[in-house]
Amino acid sequence: MPVRLTVLVPGGSGQLGHDLAALASDAVDVIAPGSAELDVTQTGQVLAAVGALAERARENGSAPVVVNAAAYTAVDKAETDEERAFAVNADGPRVLVAACASRRVPLIHVSTDYVFSGDAASPYEPSDALGPRSAYGRTKAAGEDAVLGSGVSSWVVRTGWLYGKSGSNFVKTMTSLESSRPELSVVDDQVGGPTWTFDLASGLLELASRVAAGEGPEQRVLHCTNAGSVSWCGFARAIFSHLGADPSRVKACTSAEYPQAATRPAYSVLSPAAWKEAGLTPMRSWEEALDAYFAA
Repeated sequence: MPVRLTVLVPGGSGQLGHDLAALASDAVDVIAPGSAELDVTQTGQVLAAVGALAERARENGSAPVVVNAAAYTAVDKAETDEERAFAVNADGPRVLVAACASRRVPLIHVSTDYVFSGDAASPYEPSDALGPRSAYGRTKAAGEDAVLGSGVSSWVVRTGWLYGKSGSNFVKTMTSLESSRPELSVVDDQVGGPTWTFDLASGLLELASRVAAGEGPEQRVLHCTNAGSVSWCGFARAIFSHLGADPSRVKACTSAEYPQAATRPAYSVLSPAAWKEAGLTPMRSWEEALDAYFAA
């Protein structure tokens, strides 16, 4: 019989937090405060939130789990604001694991493909060496270290190229530009795995259920993205097709032709092998997910 869950989602106002909250049901009670309600860098706030989670779970006879979706994700801004990015992406998880330890609550921490260098020629496995090339990537790698080195019952789930109904993302940007420009150039030398936040949220709650039942995977670092890979240019063309627009209006360019403050991984495809080996439901392809996103 499935375990009933009460899940605290720091970062509840973001894309992923929004979809985690949308999946609340009779079996899954979701508390999803935004950063204005729960600042993960503030120890007092975090201790109170995790304590309230534990008490609420006790009262309704469910198992408490924290799914940390809070993150500083302004990748370019982080290059000149690394101190704040580190506070949210590294110190925040450190505060969370300490609070979880005090209440014996397991933690699932969401991380990113940016912890890798991007030099690989095949999908990254969870055990591959890290080599972040941006402030954002460095701070997220430090957050992983804080979680994995804590001794708390915890898992790190890396993902990437997120888009959802809430907040700003690449799909929304392309949708806006399609209606305002006859042509646009998009980089074709960066390859990754686009991931719909609804699918990721579903996977995270499946993992949370396993953890709550005492059946958490032995592997503590997992990768969860929609299956397959594509370049940003290819992804943009797929979006145009869904909009009924001519995909040839999207022109390929190189990263050198589109300079940005932060270096992006040239290749950041994440292997699903560990996720599948853990017995978790395999993610559908990015093409199927994009179909479902537009259908919704």
